[in-house]
Amino acid sequence: MTEEMELICFQVISSAGGAKSNYISAIQAAKEGRFDDAREMIKAGDDMMVVAHEPHNKLLMWEAQGRTDIVCVLLIHAEDQMMSCEVFKQLAVELIDLYENALAK
Repeated sequence: MTEEMELICFQVISSAGGAKSNYISAIQAAKEGRFDDAREMIKAGDDMMVVAHEPHNKLLMWEAQGRTDIVCVLLIHAEDQMMSCEVFKQLAVELIDLYENALAK
């Protein structure tokens, strides 16, 4: 694995991890009835996922161009972080709605 590829993997992992933290914080804010804060945290998480997708897209372009055929544990971990983050976002959005509807009754 090249140093550049390693750096890209760590960029994806770091950004996706930050996004996931924001989504978890959004759920906690909604649980406390702070729905505006929760939505802001979802937006902050989404912004971090955009950052995570940039280096990820670079890897996809490299592969499409035949520039890399390396699959390593670090890359698999980066992919896993992005996928789990997407699930956390879906869960967070649903839980925010659930808490908001429950408190409205």
